[in-house]
Amino acid sequence: LQKSLSETFGTDKYSRARKEVLTYMFSRPMQMALYFCTGVLHDETLFHHYALNVPFYTHFTSPIRRYADIVVHRLLSASLGAKSPIKMEKEAIQKQADHCNDRKMASKRVQELSADLFFSVFVRVRP
Repeated sequence: LQKSLSETFGTDKYSRARKEVLTYMFSRPMQMALYFCTGVLHDETLFHHYALNVPFYTHFTSPIRRYADIVVHRLLSASLGAKSPIKMEKEAIQKQADHCNDRKMASKRVQELSADLFFSVFVRVRP
C-alpha cells in the first residue's frame, strides 16, 4: 500500500500531504489495541497479537510516556521478582485500564476529526 501510494501521487508540492492524509485514512479502520488486566479476562484468545501471530502478548513503551506503561513496567518487574508486587487489586487495575482506553479513544477521535478537517480544506483549496 505504501509503495502504491508513493508511486500514485507524483512529486508536486502537495504529493506528500495527499499521501499522508490518505495513508492515515486507510489505516483508520484497523482495530485499536486496548489495555486490560489479564487477571480479569478469562478468554486467553484476547491476549493474542494478530499481526505478530503470537498467543500471549503485552505491549509497553518507555514509562515516561503513558501511565498504562508505568503500570505494565511495575507488574512486569514484580512478576520477574525484581520489585515487590504493586498493591492494587485486579479490579482496580482494570478500572485504570478502562480509563486509559477512554482517554486514548477520545484522543484518537480528536485526531481523526482534525485529519478530516484538514482533508476537507485541502480538497476545497486543491481539487
